[in-house]
Amino acid sequence: MSQVMATRLPAGSELHALCGPADFLDCYSVASTLGPRPAAEIVVAFPPWVHALLRLRHALTAPFGLSQSGPAGPDMLGPFPVLREDAGELVAGFDDRHLDFRISLLSEGGRIHLATWVHTHNPGGRLYLMAVMPFHILVARNALARVAAAG
Repeated sequence: MSQVMATRLPAGSELHALCGPADFLDCYSVASTLGPRPAAEIVVAFPPWVHALLRLRHALTAPFGLSQSGPAGPDMLGPFPVLREDAGELVAGFDDRHLDFRISLLSEGGRIHLATWVHTHNPGGRLYLMAVMPFHILVARNALARVAAAG
């Protein structure tokens, strides 16, 4: 099985245009011949332990009025509206009161890159990002391991 690596997001990604100096941006990649859409569909086919984490997140954030799901759109990738897609990159995500976020699945050089960009709006957004970060890393690495296993 291919190894998931923390890496720099390729320069051609749309996420670079969004990223400001205080924003969060991470990227992991894995060898894969899949295109962005098939890889993205695997990424959001969450295993049961991720669904359990999402239920916990919903229970903990509901009292603060945070969105429990993203807005509906004409093209959805799991819970996320697809914002842009071409042959090389798919970008999904939405803006919320506490933060804006995007995920990118980019295919380049025989690798799939999974990147996450977050722009926080307030101390609550920064606290939320800090709290979910350890889980985000586990979920992202697991997602790309599943992409690698699929091709």
